[in-house]
Amino acid sequence: MNTIISLMKRNYKILLVVAFLSVTLFAFKINSASETNPDKDKLLLELLTFVIEKGHYSPSAIDDTFSKGVYKDYIQALDPSKRFFLQSDIEEFSKYELELDDELMNKDLTFFTLTYDRLMQRMKESQGFYKEILKNPFDYTIDESFNTDYEKAPYAKTDAELKERWRKQLKLTTLSSLTDRLKMQENKGKLSKEEAAILSNPLENPEDVVQEVKKEVLPADSKPKSFEELEKETRESTSKSLDEYFGFMKDLDRNDWFSVYINSITARFDPHTNYFAPEEKERFDVSISGTLEGIGARLQKKNEYTEISELISGGPAWRGKQLEAGDIVMKVAQGEGQPVDVVGMRLDDVVKKIKGPKGTEVRLTIKKVDGTIKVISIIRDIVEIEETYAKSSIVNKNGLKYGVIYLPKFYINFENKDGRDAGKDIAQEVARLKEAKVDGIVLDVRDDGGGSLSTVVDIAGLFIEQGPIVQIKSAGRKKEVLYDKDKKIEWDGPLVIMVNSFSASASEILAAAIQDYKRGVIIGSKQTYGKGTVQNVIDLNQFVRSNELGDLGALKTTTQKFYRINGGSTQLEGVSSDIVMPDRYSYLKMGERDVENAMPWDKIDAADYTVWNNNSNFAKAILHSKERIAANPQFKLIEENAKWIDTRSDENEYSLNIDKFRKAQTAIEEKAKKFKPISDYKNNLKFTSLPYETEQMGKDNILKEKRDRWHESLAKDIYVEEALNVLDDLQTKVNLKKSIAPATTNTMKKQKLAKTY
Repeated sequence: MNTIISLMKRNYKILLVVAFLSVTLFAFKINSASETNPDKDKLLLELLTFVIEKGHYSPSAIDDTFSKGVYKDYIQALDPSKRFFLQSDIEEFSKYELELDDELMNKDLTFFTLTYDRLMQRMKESQGFYKEILKNPFDYTIDESFNTDYEKAPYAKTDAELKERWRKQLKLTTLSSLTDRLKMQENKGKLSKEEAAILSNPLENPEDVVQEVKKEVLPADSKPKSFEELEKETRESTSKSLDEYFGFMKDLDRNDWFSVYINSITARFDPHTNYFAPEEKERFDVSISGTLEGIGARLQKKNEYTEISELISGGPAWRGKQLEAGDIVMKVAQGEGQPVDVVGMRLDDVVKKIKGPKGTEVRLTIKKVDGTIKVISIIRDIVEIEETYAKSSIVNKNGLKYGVIYLPKFYINFENKDGRDAGKDIAQEVARLKEAKVDGIVLDVRDDGGGSLSTVVDIAGLFIEQGPIVQIKSAGRKKEVLYDKDKKIEWDGPLVIMVNSFSASASEILAAAIQDYKRGVIIGSKQTYGKGTVQNVIDLNQFVRSNELGDLGALKTTTQKFYRINGGSTQLEGVSSDIVMPDRYSYLKMGERDVENAMPWDKIDAADYTVWNNNSNFAKAILHSKERIAANPQFKLIEENAKWIDTRSDENEYSLNIDKFRKAQTAIEEKAKKFKPISDYKNNLKFTSLPYETEQMGKDNILKEKRDRWHESLAKDIYVEEALNVLDDLQTKVNLKKSIAPATTNTMKKQKLAKTY
């Protein structure tokens, strides 16, 4: 959830701090490049604390209270399930609980070294636990239970007690899997009404859904497996999963764990101040720009091997048509260079070898799914990650045509001013929708965690004539107001902004500006996430002369707070929707207000702005929507489901007796059946791509599959349906084919049938 201003360009005071920092640390010249280097670790600590103290919006005092917070966060991060450390370890560690502030100031690594070495020891011991425990069958007739509330659980006092905790955890895991397998076997050949409908109309359902139903409910063979066979399968499956987990943990080196320690320190300043190790910084850059230089393939670790999990549409590997999902990478060579064996290599290291500058060659020795070995040459290129970017769809409703734009994040490429950014792309989507002659637009920023602040100003400016969009305040400075100065309005028709409790940062600025201007209707969760702070990403390498340690990474630190044009902060409170729609997670604590050490809410003077007065139906649209939602049985069911999910979140005790466990699971499943219409819901609207994209989809099957999947999800989305209902109510035209107020009559009939069904 990162809001970033054009890094350091506008904030001259931060530049002065950076300049001073550069002078202060200019003397550092370190010549060691070993993987584990205390000098590098100490340098990182000095850099981080100094940059934070001088550049953070409101730096915390580094004292005993700070030390206690770091200690708590770090120990919890190392062993959240309390399945590695013993009570004696914690007692030894606790001697440092009030010393970490002093260690930080003195660049002392004693505590980190102690905890790291002990964690490596305990992890190695735990591998022996699960391998031994899973050798023999569990006795599921014993009446015992296991509590998964790890936060309240004490640490094990002895190895035997820790091993017993592992036994119960593994027994619960296998019992859950065994119960599922037994149920699947009992249901072989038995079709529910829904499954029967899918198999009777296979062409009307996605192929993967049809195949999954066939796999789950049709007889795989004539002879069912015995209880003993199924029980053994669950243990073998669990053992394999743990092998993969510990394989992943083995891939983490000391630097990775040191990053965990550093981030326990930075988090005490606020939840969004983080250290980026080099690989994390690279991933962050890719996420915020949506581009990378490489071959355009996603990789995943599979035991000792690296597997191609997906090809990115339009990328070099996709264009070459030789590499396929499921291929195993055996060796990597740079151009005509010697191939390097990558079997057993860390995934991050394999990725480094495959990625590279545009125009360079990489040769992959690949093991195909059929076992054949093939060398594939690929010329690296700029790869655009399509899922990052805005997309739009058209839907016809009540004789009118509407556009739906989905914006997953406020992306920008800081390195290339001519590259894609959310502001330019949304402007283009709006222009395309206007060309298609839509009568209203829904802009969906649900689950959008933010991104570039400058793109928010550009996007909000598409819908207003001109004026302030957001106010920014830095520590010790007067406020700054960011304006849309372009008098042109790209879209002056009906507008709805969709948000939810995961819409954060830049999403909240956009929603707040549109709401304050009364330019459009904000519809969604009760309130958005509540992140009202601005971060700058600072490259730490610039501060060290003649650095031979390698990449030091970067620091993302909170430098400013932003405020609505009405003066209120979005921090903690977020943006309250004009129209609140129940969602399944309404009662769970997942916002900024629920995060420890979050910065407080406050208020400044309002900016000078003029409320939009071109929408006479604004109040009526909100009122009608609230009436529809209150009367809608589907929304009532979602609200009831949300309350049930909230009560279930407190249930942590599980019986390890198979009869009691199955009885409890059956009760849960019976209760859950009541809420099945939520996932089965269909709004009977047909969403289609714009002509330019339809043409692209004819040449790109991957893009077509992704768009088809998106359109299917839109056709099942009651929230999008209600947003479109609001667009109906905002119309000033008289060409609606039917009255808007009772528009949910047919929908409610369908819902009633679905509920009875």
